[in-house]
Amino acid sequence: MPTQKKIDAVDEFRSRLQSHTLTIATQYQGITVEQVTELRRKLREKNIEFKVYKNTLVRRVLDELGLSAADAFISGPTAWAFSNDAVAPSKIFKEISKEVKALVMNGGIFEGRAISRQQVESLATMPPREVLLAQVAGTMVAPLRNFLGVLNALPRNLVNVLDQIRKQKEEAAAA
Repeated sequence: MPTQKKIDAVDEFRSRLQSHTLTIATQYQGITVEQVTELRRKLREKNIEFKVYKNTLVRRVLDELGLSAADAFISGPTAWAFSNDAVAPSKIFKEISKEVKALVMNGGIFEGRAISRQQVESLATMPPREVLLAQVAGTMVAPLRNFLGVLNALPRNLVNVLDQIRKQKEEAAAA
């Protein structure tokens, strides 16, 4: 019979999984306390939750939610990072894993779909959300800016043509 503590853990994992855009499964075996403390500090700065759950309880939730493919990410001690920013956690893990070889991203769940380790790592190479939004805004504004340039060119060209005609008439009158 399940204990209340296990029921609460299952409910907590389920709600975190459903309420966050990205969840990353990481293997942390062999990391020192100082390294974990530094990792947690960096994650906390970006509002990323990081917690360890029993693998059997996680598998139960993944099966309930139809994410059985994510079972492959669970091997040995597994910690889970929950974030609504799709880029920040993978960047932090990639940065720290350069120094701490024991920290490995096994895979993740992005918007309700299981994604592989390579896909999680590719998120780390993406620019931040603000940069992406600025690029989209710039792309949307470019045609308007070009159109405005064309509209401004018409009166300018008309003035240039009239000025040339005036100069030709002055030269003809002077001759």
